[in-house]
Amino acid sequence: MAALSLGNSEPHRSSDQHRRLRAVKYAVSLSLLAIGFTVLNGCSDNKPAQPEKPEVKPPDLVGARSGFQKSYIAARGWNQDAQPYRIESVATNEGNGRDGKWAIWRSSFASPSARSEKTFTWSGSNAEGAPSRGVNPGIEDSYSPSNSSTQRFDVQFLKIDSDQALETAKKHGGDKILQESPDTPVMYVCDWNGNANQLVWHVIFGAAREGAKLVVSVDGSTGNFIRVEK
Repeated sequence: MAALSLGNSEPHRSSDQHRRLRAVKYAVSLSLLAIGFTVLNGCSDNKPAQPEKPEVKPPDLVGARSGFQKSYIAARGWNQDAQPYRIESVATNEGNGRDGKWAIWRSSFASPSARSEKTFTWSGSNAEGAPSRGVNPGIEDSYSPSNSSTQRFDVQFLKIDSDQALETAKKHGGDKILQESPDTPVMYVCDWNGNANQLVWHVIFGAAREGAKLVVSVDGSTGNFIRVEK
């Protein structure tokens, strides 16, 4: 009987081994799957970040004196005796000048010692075709002190900014123009009147003097009304 009992235990033992082997294989398979998921998740987490689009800086709309001052520093670096003879706004699609501000101001200077003149343009514009931001020097040209259209003036005379000149001009017909035609741009030119020995702001209600609806002269030192030019 003992011999028979020993002989019957072998099948049971083989069956147990097979079950244990299957359990080990199953456990190994689960471990490999877990490792695979971990690797895949790690790869997805380590994907390179998409580069951020550069932020577009809004245009810098400033008054004439602010734009001029930056150009003046550059002009004095060009020639120590350089003095301005004209300051003017440059129109872009980023403003309309009805607050006395533009994103581009052009200032023209003359140097008697070098007998030359040069324009410096300050830009805070993003407009297509506009000068790059900052001060942009122009081409040097010959200068004649006897030319009445390029009479230099001392910067100490420039006490009135473009927005202040606008306020005076509005009281002498400008307000009516802007009420009737709200889309009218306002341009600015500042130069020296040698006959009157006076710095003058020309406030132009329109894209240019030619074809403007109104042009008003304002004293660049006091802000007083001079006359209606047109």
